[in-house]
Amino acid sequence: MASTTALLLLLTILSSLHLPTVFSFEFQVGEIEGWVVPHSNATTLYYNHWASEKRFQIGDSLRFRYKKDSVMVVDEVDYKKCNSTHPIFFSNTGNTVYQLDESGPYYFISGVAEHCHKGQKMIVKVMTPEVSSSRSGSTSSSTSASSAATFSLGASKLVLFQFVLSTVAAYLF
Repeated sequence: MASTTALLLLLTILSSLHLPTVFSFEFQVGEIEGWVVPHSNATTLYYNHWASEKRFQIGDSLRFRYKKDSVMVVDEVDYKKCNSTHPIFFSNTGNTVYQLDESGPYYFISGVAEHCHKGQKMIVKVMTPEVSSSRSGSTSSSTSASSAATFSLGASKLVLFQFVLSTVAAYLF
């Protein structure tokens, strides 16, 4: 009887922990075709249309597959001009994975200016993580504060879980 009660207590506590789950996704840019110059009949906003249909979050990544080309991250001004002289990031491996590590816009262009002018460029907007509101009703947009709060809450639940497990184990054995 005592072991059944302890097991029921343990299951109740476990089901109430609801530890936050973090998922990240890898998106294949351009799907099957990959990172290529858009077809002549495609709109010059081909990749922006593709990106607008996705919901990018911190931790997601983009996979660029291409041949005889490159991918660059640039600032907004260089994006608009297809200027590849001052990239923030550059890769020409043919299979590039780029990690989206903060919220906000990312500006991608082909390193081949002619390709960029033909529409091989893209803006990806990474969503700001949701933060629960405080008593005053204001919200904080600080990513580090959000991460710290999530970790703190998760850690305290983990400590509670370990305590309960050790107590139940001591009681049963």
